[in-house]
Formats: sequence, structure tokens, C-alpha cells
Amino acid sequence: MNDNNFLMWFLIYAACMMFVGWYVTRHQKTGEDFILGGRKLPMLLTLGSTVGTMVGTGSSIGAVSFGYANGWAGMLYGIGGATGILLTAWLFAPVRKLRFMTMSEELCYYTGGSKIVKNMVAIIIFLASIGWLGAHILGGGLYLAWASGIDINTAKIIVAVGFIFYVGIGGYKAVSWIDTLQSIVLFAGFILLAVLSVSYVGGWDVVVASTDPKAYTLFGIGKLGIYPAMSLAVVICIGVLATPSYRQRIYSANSTKAIRQSFVITGLLYMGFSFLPAIIGMATHAMDPSLENSSFAFLYATNALPHVLAMVVLIAGMSANMSSGSSDAIAGVSIILRDIYTLITGKMPPPEKAINLSRMFLLVVIALALLFALTSNDIIGYITKMISMIMSGMCISVLFGRFWHRFNWQGCVAALLGGSLTSLAIILTPEWSKFWGNPSIPALTVSLVVSVVVTLVTPKNKLSREEVLKLITDERENNA
Repeated sequence: MNDNNFLMWFLIYAACMMFVGWYVTRHQKTGEDFILGGRKLPMLLTLGSTVGTMVGTGSSIGAVSFGYANGWAGMLYGIGGATGILLTAWLFAPVRKLRFMTMSEELCYYTGGSKIVKNMVAIIIFLASIGWLGAHILGGGLYLAWASGIDINTAKIIVAVGFIFYVGIGGYKAVSWIDTLQSIVLFAGFILLAVLSVSYVGGWDVVVASTDPKAYTLFGIGKLGIYPAMSLAVVICIGVLATPSYRQRIYSANSTKAIRQSFVITGLLYMGFSFLPAIIGMATHAMDPSLENSSFAFLYATNALPHVLAMVVLIAGMSANMSSGSSDAIAGVSIILRDIYTLITGKMPPPEKAINLSRMFLLVVIALALLFALTSNDIIGYITKMISMIMSGMCISVLFGRFWHRFNWQGCVAALLGGSLTSLAIILTPEWSKFWGNPSIPALTVSLVVSVVVTLVTPKNKLSREEVLKLITDERENNA
């Protein structure tokens, strides 16, 4: 597109969103206000922010890119994400009543109050938050570089700076309001682009004729293969079940009912949305089957639109990126504030310093994520490898911890190590990587088996869950 006006209009749009964020949070006073919105977010606000986060970088650049290369396989990202959020609604919404602040508190509760687990999980989920935010900086950089014609690394730096202002102004409540408003822009933009891109190439018959018959099979399985297709859906599902930003919504909602309703509606919307990236990707392939980098497929598709509409859709894409990334940024800050700060100092930060410290920690989180983003330009590859390495064992741990009271800290550590080491082995072995597509399925399997075996051959937890919850609550609130 190479339009310098895009940067100007996006900055105006972003400034308006930031004003909304400042206005709705101008009276917040505590760290819990900044990190969790005071734990009072209503269903509609939780719904809007969750939709805004899910329809993010992976759904736009990543899934459209996959649809461009593999046809209906572009739906797999949406199918996996919808399955993950629906499972999260059913299995984990009741965790809201336990008033956790981070996932490390939740895993500590499941494993008898183990400090080893609490500290280990704090580091892992911090890395996960950094990894997700890095993906959003990468995606935003691709958008900005395409739309304005600036250097890709310069674009990534601009996006990273944008996150500092987006999140730093008002914290989680501001992020939720901004995400909710942007959800409307997102859906309108994607629907518009899907319809007009198909029309631009001459109709659906032209799209079908231009698509590899193997890619036109159900979920593109004919082209991808059954195991790589399953692996992609599974890895995205894991990413939702065990990612800190979605847990943040559970901890911050005003009730279990609100979180369950918002997640179920999000899952159903996202299931329907999953068609759109695949359609846009296939239509773009019909426009030009020779793009050197399929990550630009979503951006290239905007050529089908009149100039003003293209600007709107690109801003919608940037909105998707900013919505998703802002949630992961605030999740990373909460981990530093609650877990890493406590690990280093032995206590929670003073209430009067919590908000300023949160803004300082935000700079650290975004700087680290930018370093991740500067090393890659492949959204789907980046996301799937990051999730498999970090989140496979976490997914098994939260599932066992939630429903199996015998689960202990030794089993949790085994799950985390088993998943990460298996993922690393798959990634480093080209034949295995080609067969599986990504390491998620073998990583989950190994993590499950080793965690069960280790849990059964080691002692039971000494403290009851009620006793552990009291210890966690006292540590957090008596020093708050």
C-alpha cells in the first residue's frame, strides 16, 4: 500500500482509544485496580475484551497466511481457539471464586503450596507472556511496514512504543474498554474484506478454480496431512487453555457466571469467524499466487478495496494486533508485580507504589518482547513453536491440578520439563517436525505420562487446598 497517510490516521485512531482508556480509569488507586480492574469487570466488558484478544495477530496475519498457502486449513486457527475458549469456560470459570492474581498462585494452590512450582511457573508464564506479546509486535510491524512503506524493524519499534502508551495509561480496565470498542471495528473489517476480496477476483467460482484441490479439502487436510492439521488446532487450543492473558480475564471478572457467559459467546463467535481468514487467504491466492512471503496475504488482500475502505480494514487489522498484545502486556506486568517482585524481595510492593511500579515493569516487558519480535517474520511458526515449548506442560498441569487432588509439585515439574524437552527434540529433528507439523501432540502426550507416573511414585501433598489457599491469600493481601 505504501501510504504515509495510514500512519497519521492510525495514530489519530489510537489516540482516541487511549483517551477512552484514560477516561474510564482516571480514578484508580491500587495495583489491583491497574492489574485486574478491581476484579469488577462485567460480562459485556469481559466479552468484548476476550473477542478483541482472540481476533488478533494470529487470526489476521497468521491464519490468512495459512489460508493463502493451504486453503481451508486457514480455519484451523479459529477452530483451535474456539475449542480452547469453550473448554476454558467450562473447566476453569469456577476458579474465579478463589481470587487468584496470577497463574503461579493457581498452580501453587494445586500442588500443596509448593514454592518451587510457584517460582518456576512464574518464570515460565512470564516467558509465555513475553512470547505472545512479541508475536503481536511482529504482526503489528508487518502491518505498519506494508501500509506505510517504512522499514520492518523500525515498524516493530513503533508498535512496541505504542503498546507502552496503550497499556500504561490505565492498565487492565483501560485495556478491556479499548478491546471492547475495537472488537466492533475488527469484525466489520474482516467481514468487509472477505466479501469484497472474493468479489474482486470474480466470485467464489474463481477462488475455487485458483485453489489447489488438496487445499480445498476439509480443513486443508488433503494438503497438510492429518497430523500437521491436528497439531495446529491442538497447539492453538493449548495456547488458550494455558495462556496467562485468558486467566487474567477469569481473575478479573465480577463473577463466575460473567466469565462463563462471556467465554461461551466468544467461542461461538470465533467458531463462525474461523471461515473468514481462510476465505480471505484463498481469495488473495487467486489475486496473486506468487507472493514471496505469505505473511503479507492479509495486507495484499486490501488491494481489492477502494482506498478509504482499505485504510479502514488495515486499521481494523492493527486494532486486532493492539487488542491482543495489550492483554499479554498487562499479564506480563502482573507476573512481575505479584510473583517476581515477591520472589526477589520477599513481600508485595507497597500499595502507594504499585501503579508506578507497574508502569516501570511494563517498559521491561515490552523491551523484552521487542527483542523476540526482531528475530522473526513468521507469525504461525513463531506462535506454534513458542506455545509447544512453553505451554504444553502448563496445560497438563492446570488440567490435572484442577481435577486431580493427588497431583503434587513433583508431577507438575515433570509435566513442565517433559513438555519442553519433547518439543525441543521435535523441533531439532527435521523428520519429526515434518511428520507432526509442530510438537504439540507428542509434547502433551509425554507431559501427561511423566506427570502421572511421577505423581504416583512421590508423596502426597501435606497441606489441604483450603490451607494452601489461606497461605496464598495471606501472602498477597496482608502485604498489600
